Amino acid sequence: MPNFWRNLSKPIFALAPMEDVTDTSFREVVAGLSDPQYLHVLFTEFTSVAGMNHPKGKIKVAERLFVSESEKSLLKQKKIKLVAQIWGNKPELFHTIAREITDEYEFDGIDINMGCPVKNVVKNGCCSALIDQPTLAKEIIFAAKEATHLPVSVKTRTGIRSHDTDVWIANLLETKPAAIILHGRTQKQQSDGLADWEEIAKGARMRDQLNPETLFLGNGDVFSVLQGEELIAKYGLDGVMIGRGIFHDPWFFNPLPQAPSKSEKLVQLLLHTKLYEQNWGGKKNFNQLKRFYKIYTNDFPGAAQLRAELMEAKTYEEVYQIVNAFIKELPPPEGNGN
Repeated sequence: MPNFWRNLSKPIFALAPMEDVTDTSFREVVAGLSDPQYLHVLFTEFTSVAGMNHPKGKIKVAERLFVSESEKSLLKQKKIKLVAQIWGNKPELFHTIAREITDEYEFDGIDINMGCPVKNVVKNGCCSALIDQPTLAKEIIFAAKEATHLPVSVKTRTGIRSHDTDVWIANLLETKPAAIILHGRTQKQQSDGLADWEEIAKGARMRDQLNPETLFLGNGDVFSVLQGEELIAKYGLDGVMIGRGIFHDPWFFNPLPQAPSKSEKLVQLLLHTKLYEQNWGGKKNFNQLKRFYKIYTNDFPGAAQLRAELMEAKTYEEVYQIVNAFIKELPPPEGNGN
């Protein structure tokens, strides 16, 4: 199978993998709203290789790799690629699970999480903790690459307590990953402070010297397509990855001349709820869905009250009733008179 990264039109835009966020339901909403010119790659939630290898725990963990038929159809139509992101600290498990993902799923690539700074993950030597274990990090990448014909990429950070970009990125480049996505913060920073795009540029220049075939994307504090394009041009990158920016605007990947109307936002809220119900039903906690409602209920009169009512909802049906009642009270669009 060819390395899809090399065939993407540039600049490349990707939506970051986010725990309890980028499931199949939300990915389908984002993809449906996107202009394919501005969205090229989606990622799954973080998926533990140890969990996937556990006889009893696998069923729950594998939910992170679930792709609905409607999402598959939409991504195919829009030519958007989907990458499975995996994490852990044992090369043999990366080999096993990379092979399983290749043989039993339909992903376009595999990404290795070497960036998550969450404490209970880091204390077990996983994700961003691997920045302090360069030999092990390389063994993990080689193990995954050996097990699959899919392109293997790496998402990471600039260091642990301080930036160590040049040394760390040079280490990763020895494995010749298909792409590196560099978040411009250290592990210690978590999500605090501003992402350092000068450090991201250092990583990109290291790529230029050591392995020009590896694509290089920056990540951190990107809140519009225009800003992303400016950062790509300024720092000599192949693309950017968007994380929290999607919470400010689900239409992020389809820049509009004017903001979506109240009814347009609420239609997407209803769609997201319906997809979540269809995909998960009682398998996932209904309340997890509420974190998304603030995305669609903002910047219009009555939004705060609507949001408060939705936070009190206990069932999918209550959400449909609350939102549909609100929509009925909206004035008709201008220009639709007789």
